[in-house]
Formats: sequence, C-alpha cells, structure tokens
Amino acid sequence: MSYDTGLSMEERVTSLFQPDTLMPDQYLETFRRKLYLEPEKKLLLAVLEDAIACFQKYVFAKDGKGKILFQEAEEWILEENTDWLFSFANVCEMLGFEPSYLRDGLMLWKAQKVESHSKARIYQLTARNSRRKGDVSVARRSTPRMRKAASR
Repeated sequence: MSYDTGLSMEERVTSLFQPDTLMPDQYLETFRRKLYLEPEKKLLLAVLEDAIACFQKYVFAKDGKGKILFQEAEEWILEENTDWLFSFANVCEMLGFEPSYLRDGLMLWKAQKVESHSKARIYQLTARNSRRKGDVSVARRSTPRMRKAASR
C-alpha cells in the first residue's frame, strides 16, 4: 500500500529524522490510568460484592461454614462504626453509594426471603393397607448374605 502524501522522496526521508514536538502534559498522559475504576476502587468494590454475595448465598445455611460467612457479612453490613477504612459505611461512601440505603435494601431483601421461606413442612403419615391380591411385592425375602451383612 502506498499513500500519496504529495511529498517528494527527499522530503519524506528528512521528515523521519526531525524531532517530534511533545508537550510535557502529552508525554505524561501516556502514563495516566485509562481504566474507569482505579485499582483501589476495584478492591473496595470486590470487598462489597463478596460481602453481599455471602449475605445472600448463605442466608439459609445449615452448615457451620455457611452460617459463619452469613453472620460475618451481616455484622459487617449492620456495623455503624466508621473508624476503620474497610467499614461498610466507608466502602460504600468511597464507591459513591449511600450506605443506609444499601443496608436498608439488604435487610428488606432478607425479611422477604425469611417470610417466603417455609420453616417446616408437615407430612401426613398414613398407615399401609394390607396387601391386596393384585399388588406386586417390592420387598423380597432376605437372603443369608443380607442377614450376614446386617448383623455386622
């Protein structure tokens, strides 16, 4: 591909050896961050996302690890103390969120989930009717091998 610039060969060659004029601001612009979020804000966002994910994922946890993750996330969200850098209120404010609005929304979400989650299910136990003539028997006689395994 050749581009016709209207310059002679001699002018094109000499233009290669001329210094480029560059302002200091233009030079320093190449080193500025081009990302939307700075790495520090990405870290804060990751902390907030993890806490909300643990809060929502383990709200009905039955195992010890899940319960601990939920309790820690809930305590961090409900904490009003803003003395330390990574408190819920400070993280929200540095990211541009209103902490009380987010906190209230999460607590409302939890209340709705708890309300919709049934605590216990009631099953009706019915007595087995005596076998009818046409029914197929599922249980077989226990073989000696089964009796031996059951006695262990």
